[in-house]
Amino acid sequence: MSTLPDLSREFAAMVADTQYANLPASAIEGAKKSILDTIGVIMGASGVEPSVRGVVELVRETGGTPESTVLGFGGRAPALMAAYANGAMAHCLDFDDHAPEGHHPSSSIVPASFALAERAGGISGREMIAAVAAGQDMFLRLRRNVESRLDWHLTTVLGVFSAAASAARVLRLDQESTVDTLGIAGMQSCGTMELAYGVGSGLRGMYAGFTSKGAVLSALMAQKGISGVKSMFEGKAGLFNTYFGGKYDRAKMTENLGKVYSGGEILYKPWPSCGVSHGFIHATIGLMKEHHLTISDIEQLRVNVGDYQQQMCLPIEGRRAPATSADAKFSIPFCVAVAATNGQVKVSDFFGEGLKNPQVLAAAQKVVPVVDASFNWTSKLPKGRLDIVMRDGRTFSRVGDDVPGDAESPMTWDYLLDKFRDCASLAAVAPSADKIRTAQEMVRKLETLDDATEILRVLA
Repeated sequence: MSTLPDLSREFAAMVADTQYANLPASAIEGAKKSILDTIGVIMGASGVEPSVRGVVELVRETGGTPESTVLGFGGRAPALMAAYANGAMAHCLDFDDHAPEGHHPSSSIVPASFALAERAGGISGREMIAAVAAGQDMFLRLRRNVESRLDWHLTTVLGVFSAAASAARVLRLDQESTVDTLGIAGMQSCGTMELAYGVGSGLRGMYAGFTSKGAVLSALMAQKGISGVKSMFEGKAGLFNTYFGGKYDRAKMTENLGKVYSGGEILYKPWPSCGVSHGFIHATIGLMKEHHLTISDIEQLRVNVGDYQQQMCLPIEGRRAPATSADAKFSIPFCVAVAATNGQVKVSDFFGEGLKNPQVLAAAQKVVPVVDASFNWTSKLPKGRLDIVMRDGRTFSRVGDDVPGDAESPMTWDYLLDKFRDCASLAAVAPSADKIRTAQEMVRKLETLDDATEILRVLA
């Protein structure tokens, strides 16, 4: 246990002091890219994921002051419930951004920040960028410096704090009130990896709704003068001691805090599936094209998997024929089969007829997992290796590195603009092409907007 003031105080100081003028260009670009990307995948989920309709119905049934936009469906709800609905949609496609080490910061930060910005009114683009950049940096500092045993779901356990930090910054709370916000957010910090390991539930795609809602609630309570636990991070039963057995690196968490903002390191997905499947998808597409292979000539598609990737292959028969879109996105056999059959991986491959494609399901029967501890998840997302064994005895192998969207091959603005357009056009109530273009331009020039939430009204 640290003898220094609780780490929540140091993070709160950073958040309260973050100003647009002091941000590096990389953090500004990272915040804007994540805002565009997150809003886009929310819009897409509203139109293709059936289970989100139940969430939106619940939000509408609760009534209340119409403060904030429910993206994709239109209409407004109290900020708390709009954050819940938009957060629940933000990860449904498994297309949202992620840390190089894995887990998803912006699917909670962006819904919470925009919901409160609409409630508060007059939050400029520069203020929004500062809020998002502060939360993203906090998430990465936490994620990179705790010990993960693949038991707690770090996106929800840690993400509620970074989203709450951004929410506090949107409301312009001072350091003391931000400490309270983080102390209250500790009551919302929860979730185990069974959310990912289990099958048959659509809940996995909706987890960011809980963290977004918890972040908004925490900031609003602190704004009302409700005090939070002041030792939530490093107390005897605080976050680090309870969830991580006291194993965390405080020095690295605070190194250049408030001076170096790392949000520009966040990565954007090329395919709508779990990030640890992407190495296999990339290897599959590459080998199939390079050697002009056809599924009928393939005997086996061997996926060499580490500890976490193995979970995405178990139980093997269930993973080869997933029952839900959430299960399909979290199935290496299914993702590899889609890539091998179609030569690409799209949103439509995980819903409706795509989920039942007989050619894909037949190809998935050829996917065989082989455990390889060298691909265990220890820091950055593991890549894995694919071996394609042909009926004539030939074998083609490739490690899934240099994946599009990785730090070595980052996504450009052009890619993100195309992705946003494609996702937004899938919305339950799809905006016109002109409105989509206008929203894209507004995000690109977000620092010039007097009110950042104009973006949502254009799309509504």
